[in-house]
Amino acid sequence: MSVDMARFEKRAEVIKAMANAARLVIVEELSRNEKTVGALTELVGLDISTVSRHLMILRHAGIVSCRKNGTRVLYRLRTPCVLNFFDCVEKVLNGDDESTDCCLSDSCEKT
Repeated sequence: MSVDMARFEKRAEVIKAMANAARLVIVEELSRNEKTVGALTELVGLDISTVSRHLMILRHAGIVSCRKNGTRVLYRLRTPCVLNFFDCVEKVLNGDDESTDCCLSDSCEKT
């Protein structure tokens, strides 16, 4: 069985795109409703060029899309399923464990 490394590289790109606190805030905010770059700038407290760069990274990864509405550009969450990843991260942070993992103790290192 061979591994499709190209597919794993693409997965890594998506994960890398979300590996920034400001981008995570943007993704979560866009899950609520569409926003302009100006509104997102106020929310994250960064300058407009930095927020635009974050949005470009998220767009390139396929997480966010945009549409023109007159002179405004509205950004939206293209793939709401990434919020499931947030739920998983929260479970890791909270130490939620569906089963007992023998390697959570020191016993694995003593063998």
